[in-house]
Amino acid sequence: MFANYLIGLREGLEASLVVCILIAYLVKTDRRDALKPVWTGIGVAVALALGFGCVLEFGSQELTFEAQEMLGGSLSIIAVVLVTWMVFWMRRTARHLKSELHGKLDAALQMGTGALVATAFLAVGREGLETALFVWASVRASSDGTQGPLIGVLLGIATAVLLGWLFYRGALRINLSKFFTWTGGMLVVVAAGVLAYGFHDLQEADFLPGLTDQAFDISHIVDPSSWYGTLLKGIFNFQPDPTVLQVTVWLLYLIPTLALFLAPVGFASGKGKVKAPDEQGSRGSEPSKAQ
Repeated sequence: MFANYLIGLREGLEASLVVCILIAYLVKTDRRDALKPVWTGIGVAVALALGFGCVLEFGSQELTFEAQEMLGGSLSIIAVVLVTWMVFWMRRTARHLKSELHGKLDAALQMGTGALVATAFLAVGREGLETALFVWASVRASSDGTQGPLIGVLLGIATAVLLGWLFYRGALRINLSKFFTWTGGMLVVVAAGVLAYGFHDLQEADFLPGLTDQAFDISHIVDPSSWYGTLLKGIFNFQPDPTVLQVTVWLLYLIPTLALFLAPVGFASGKGKVKAPDEQGSRGSEPSKAQ
């Protein structure tokens, strides 16, 4: 459940910060007339992400077992590729995110309503589709037959929305470089488990060999149905009897990716800290009117 909470928090906060920056900039520059098309673009992006998630969940149920495993394994690998790119990209660009969005919004304001809708849709839509795919893959990998994984995701998203609101109101300062470094590192660990599970799915679909070649079996030590077995599976997608391929893929992904991610990238002290928009000149604005 914690791993899924982390995914919801991390991905949700990215989207919340994007929305916060867009809305705060329009309020600060007295362009409240542009708020409606921006909210429209955000709403369409959220609806698209939810629809994509429903298609993944309910569409896959109509497939045969082999087709389900093939689809699940393939999408898990794609999700890991996307989330890996995302964590590296966000760590590099976190301190420039605000200015980048402002530039896109300025250009859209000059082009008209359609451009505003498209800008908001693209800014939030990418996060939404990426989140839907990775959440689906992670929940599928860590599912224990309960609603725990899904509840974890929803709690994470709810926390992200709350933090975004506090950020907008000026009640919270977030050092984005540190936040995305710590959560990104944990997300890499989660992604390693999702990737290994994805390859196991491909083995169960008879697309890859080695399903019966176990690396080890410690089921007698770590009972998958015990509370600690459930905890390990929920956080790390741990499996007490993985195949050789699963362990190999997990190690080949986790060690170099985590090493590269935690390597210094030149963040100067304090430069990653983003103040709430109100503290940068819009403290006198009324957030409630931006709705």
